[in-house]
Amino acid sequence: MTFLWMLLIGLFVGAIAKFLTPGKDPSGCLVTMILGVVGSMLAGFLGRSAGWYAEGEPVGFIASVIGAVLILLVFRMIKGRS
Repeated sequence: MTFLWMLLIGLFVGAIAKFLTPGKDPSGCLVTMILGVVGSMLAGFLGRSAGWYAEGEPVGFIASVIGAVLILLVFRMIKGRS
Protein backbone atom coordinates (compact mmCIF):
# COMPACT_ATOMS: atom_id res chain seq x y z
CA MET A 1 0.00 0.00 0.00
CA THR A 2 2.91 2.35 0.71
CA PHE A 3 4.20 1.89 -2.84
CA LEU A 4 0.83 2.89 -4.33
CA TRP A 5 0.68 5.93 -2.05
CA MET A 6 4.19 6.93 -3.19
CA LEU A 7 3.14 6.68 -6.84
CA LEU A 8 0.00 8.73 -6.26
CA ILE A 9 1.93 11.49 -4.49
CA GLY A 10 4.56 11.30 -7.26
CA LEU A 11 1.86 11.88 -9.87
CA PHE A 12 0.59 14.91 -7.97
CA VAL A 13 4.10 16.34 -7.44
CA GLY A 14 5.01 15.78 -11.11
CA ALA A 15 1.83 17.49 -12.28
CA ILE A 16 2.52 20.53 -10.11
CA ALA A 17 6.13 20.69 -11.35
CA LYS A 18 4.94 20.59 -14.97
CA PHE A 19 2.40 23.32 -14.21
CA LEU A 20 5.04 25.56 -12.62
CA THR A 21 7.45 25.14 -15.55
CA PRO A 22 5.37 25.59 -18.69
CA GLY A 23 6.83 24.48 -21.97
CA LYS A 24 7.34 21.34 -23.97
CA ASP A 25 8.04 18.44 -21.65
CA PRO A 26 7.67 14.70 -21.95
CA SER A 27 4.04 13.98 -21.33
CA GLY A 28 1.94 11.12 -20.12
CA CYS A 29 0.72 9.90 -16.78
CA LEU A 30 3.58 7.46 -16.26
CA VAL A 31 6.28 10.02 -17.11
CA THR A 32 4.68 12.57 -14.79
CA MET A 33 4.57 9.99 -12.00
CA ILE A 34 8.22 9.06 -12.50
CA LEU A 35 9.15 12.75 -12.55
CA GLY A 36 7.50 13.28 -9.16
CA VAL A 37 9.06 10.23 -7.54
CA VAL A 38 12.56 10.99 -8.87
CA GLY A 39 12.17 14.65 -7.89
CA SER A 40 11.38 13.57 -4.36
CA MET A 41 14.41 11.29 -4.32
CA LEU A 42 16.61 14.15 -5.57
CA ALA A 43 15.23 16.48 -2.90
CA GLY A 44 15.92 13.86 -0.24
CA PHE A 45 19.49 13.35 -1.44
CA LEU A 46 20.22 17.07 -1.58
CA GLY A 47 18.49 17.68 1.76
CA ARG A 48 20.48 14.97 3.50
CA SER A 49 23.70 16.25 1.96
CA ALA A 50 22.96 19.75 3.22
CA GLY A 51 21.95 18.47 6.67
CA TRP A 52 18.29 19.48 6.41
CA TYR A 53 16.97 15.93 6.70
CA ALA A 54 18.12 13.08 8.90
CA GLU A 55 18.57 9.59 7.49
CA GLY A 56 15.14 7.99 7.07
CA GLU A 57 13.27 11.25 7.53
CA PRO A 58 10.63 11.86 4.82
CA VAL A 59 11.09 14.72 2.40
CA GLY A 60 8.54 17.54 2.46
CA PHE A 61 6.03 18.16 -0.30
CA ILE A 62 7.48 21.52 -1.34
CA ALA A 63 11.00 20.09 -1.48
CA SER A 64 9.70 17.28 -3.71
CA VAL A 65 8.15 19.79 -6.10
CA ILE A 66 11.41 21.78 -6.19
CA GLY A 67 13.33 18.58 -6.95
CA ALA A 68 10.96 17.74 -9.81
CA VAL A 69 11.28 21.28 -11.20
CA LEU A 70 15.07 20.94 -11.09
CA ILE A 71 14.85 17.70 -13.05
CA LEU A 72 12.63 19.35 -15.66
CA LEU A 73 15.06 22.26 -16.03
CA VAL A 74 18.03 19.91 -16.45
CA PHE A 75 16.04 17.91 -19.00
CA ARG A 76 15.35 21.06 -21.00
CA MET A 77 19.01 22.11 -20.87
CA ILE A 78 20.15 18.71 -22.16
CA LYS A 79 17.42 18.54 -24.79
CA GLY A 80 18.12 22.11 -25.93
CA ARG A 81 21.77 21.31 -26.66
CA SER A 82 21.01 18.37 -28.92
